[in-house]
Amino acid sequence: MRRDGISNLGRHSSVNASLNPFEILKVTQRPSPRLHPRLLGRTVFPAVICWSLAGIAASAVQAADLQQIDIQPGSLDSALTELSRSTGVTIVFDPQLLGSKRSPGLHGRFSTDQALDELLGASGIGAVKQGDGFVLIALTTAGVGLDLAPTQITGNQLGNITEGTGSYTPGLIATATRLVLSPRQTPQSVTVVTRQHMDDFALDNVDDVMRHTPGITVSAYDSDRSNYYARGFSINNFQYDGIPSAVRNVGYSAGNSLSDMAVYDRIEVLKGSPGLLVGAGSLGATINLIRKKPTTDFQGHLSLGAGSWDNYRSEVDVSGSLTSTGNVRGRAVAAYQDKNSFMDRYGSQAEVYYGILEFDLSPDTLLTVGGDYQNNDPRGSTWSGSFPLLNAAGERNDVKRSFSNAADWSSWKQYTRTVFATLEHQFGDGWVTKLQLDHKINGYDAQLGSIQGDAPAVDGTARLNGQRYRGETSSDSADAYVSGPFQFLGREHEVVLGGSISKAHWDGKGFWDVTYPNGNQLDFFNWHGNVDKPAWGAAQQISDDVVRQTGVYLTTRLNATDDLHFILGGRLVNYTVTGNTDTYRESGRLIPYAGVIYDLDEQLSVYASYTDIFMAQDSYNLDRNRKLLEPDEGENYEVGIKGEFFEGRLNASLAYFQVKESNRSVPDDDYNNLTPTPSNYAFKGTDAQTKGFELEVSGELAQGWQMQAGFTHKVVRDDSGVKISTFEPENQFTLFTTYNLPGTLDQWTVGGGGRWQSKAWQEIWNSPRDTYETFAQKQYWVVDLMAKYQITPALSTTVNLNNLFDKYYYTNIGFYNSAVYGEPRNVMITTRWDF
Repeated sequence: MRRDGISNLGRHSSVNASLNPFEILKVTQRPSPRLHPRLLGRTVFPAVICWSLAGIAASAVQAADLQQIDIQPGSLDSALTELSRSTGVTIVFDPQLLGSKRSPGLHGRFSTDQALDELLGASGIGAVKQGDGFVLIALTTAGVGLDLAPTQITGNQLGNITEGTGSYTPGLIATATRLVLSPRQTPQSVTVVTRQHMDDFALDNVDDVMRHTPGITVSAYDSDRSNYYARGFSINNFQYDGIPSAVRNVGYSAGNSLSDMAVYDRIEVLKGSPGLLVGAGSLGATINLIRKKPTTDFQGHLSLGAGSWDNYRSEVDVSGSLTSTGNVRGRAVAAYQDKNSFMDRYGSQAEVYYGILEFDLSPDTLLTVGGDYQNNDPRGSTWSGSFPLLNAAGERNDVKRSFSNAADWSSWKQYTRTVFATLEHQFGDGWVTKLQLDHKINGYDAQLGSIQGDAPAVDGTARLNGQRYRGETSSDSADAYVSGPFQFLGREHEVVLGGSISKAHWDGKGFWDVTYPNGNQLDFFNWHGNVDKPAWGAAQQISDDVVRQTGVYLTTRLNATDDLHFILGGRLVNYTVTGNTDTYRESGRLIPYAGVIYDLDEQLSVYASYTDIFMAQDSYNLDRNRKLLEPDEGENYEVGIKGEFFEGRLNASLAYFQVKESNRSVPDDDYNNLTPTPSNYAFKGTDAQTKGFELEVSGELAQGWQMQAGFTHKVVRDDSGVKISTFEPENQFTLFTTYNLPGTLDQWTVGGGGRWQSKAWQEIWNSPRDTYETFAQKQYWVVDLMAKYQITPALSTTVNLNNLFDKYYYTNIGFYNSAVYGEPRNVMITTRWDF
């Protein structure tokens, strides 16, 4: 254990110099871009021209021992971060230690020791020399003892906590490579929706967050199921605190898209193939949900909301130390929502409970355990859209937005239960090891009834399609790794070595042989959902599938020069699917990863990366010989430029990407259209390619002005050059922003934003007319507004007005020849009390 003694910091030098601080306080919060509002001294134009910011030069660091230091008044947290950046000296601290302490700023020529001494002043915080940097500790009033801070091993923790920063951009992320890097240092496109963004715009579930995420298409299958798309591919990769979910049937009924945001600090979306950490998965992106963490100081909030269509929501969140020394910390969250809908008869009740505990087993070791429990109980659930597109004459149905194809008893109930544990240990000299365990149960009981197909008939009648699906997926995942710096050829580099294992068992039943006690003849034009529930009969479908995956991975960051960095890695995968479907096995599959970053200056970097992934086909993707297709495979090539401005408070990126796919499953029309019609519907594999670019900006444009914006263009073509995945728009633009008014109006925060997408379309089969036809959603804007009034320092009220211009648009086009309308104009009012 290194013993570097105590720095001579004037009035702070009374700490016992024989005491090694790292025997008491291990590495807490790494210095990183802190994101509190700060005077910038200038106004920045909107992000779409953010590259003009590259001309703003950072203050040069003087070579002499005495340096010119210019730090504006503000929070002590921000002042220390600026000192670290301007001098290049590491200053390690726990944000909870600094709390809300302020700094008067600092101007003049100082050594680093002198500047740190002046900034800390009479704050009651001391600085301990450690290597080439400093660790901050709390002093007793007598100045002769240490207040033991909680253990927070962040050498390889998944990013900074965004809660409490007030920012729309993160400090550090590790979703791409397990290396803890800033967005600028990560050679892939990563979007982060922070806690502040979610609070400002009342984003209460994953669907809401994805609609605010640049480059993501949200497609609603029906009232309770959504699927997400990125770069032309369905997203089935979900991570929780960085652990990949082993569940495959995400879009079916895994409950991932229903997760309540009360539990999470932020959501990170990694664009491109995430095979290095995921193993087998989809090509477009991975969604990483980062849970809230306990705090040392007691804090909490209570919020109550009410909105359109009897939408009521309550939430309570309490956190703090459970012992006098702070070595045990806990957090508990509960939320309940009861709402109706603009759709006839549809409503839902959702409840979520979350608890987490942290234990400092030693100054070097942190144990975290927790769990969450969520129920979603809808009524009047639609199934396969909310109305059928075509009637029996092959004409388009013209129905109100409120029309629902569902019976009043139709319900797609879902629930999730999770327990998790993490053990982290700090070896010293920057080396960290971490073990993560996760056990999750996703269950559903879908008793469904809806009007589908070509309805109504010529006489105005229709029939109900009633089916039931019931089942549960139990999944277990474990991931362990060790990471740290190493010396090679006179330079310091970083390495991560890890392994993971997962298993998911899906046990489900489908009931199709139903009988209706009072018949199944309905009046389409006077449909009120009033039909008796059928008798389900015996199960017609049995699912008993097990997915197992093991893997080892290695990632290293090689710093060839101060400006040139290589990230190289790979994952060796074993993957099997067994059960009632065809067995699929993949052994010793290597998934490579390569990236290079070159720093043009202190603000801009250019990068290039290559990633790879594969995914076993779903059980129904059989060829004409009833053989399962070869796995879907994809390679992601990406080049771009990234910028980090205002000490990391503003991040920007511009990326060009290509995704090359092999064995994409498409219908085998040459076989399926034979006469007589074959008894089995067949698929075949084809190649496909996506080309596009993304521009994104997130963070603080000026004091009090936060924004997240992005533009995405992409085109997907098959091996014949024909456009596919056209139900995703080729062009998307999102922009959401808030501004805290200055001066006497500083109690007000106003904001808004919008989502625009270009035309999307799909070819559907018009059975009555025996032909294909195009069903399209024209380009459209959806505009939202928000306003927040800070009544007291602890009490606030926020108003969110969504779809300001009451735009008519579809969130699903052509799924089983159906459609789903987006929400009309609506309002939500939330009052929050912080304590």
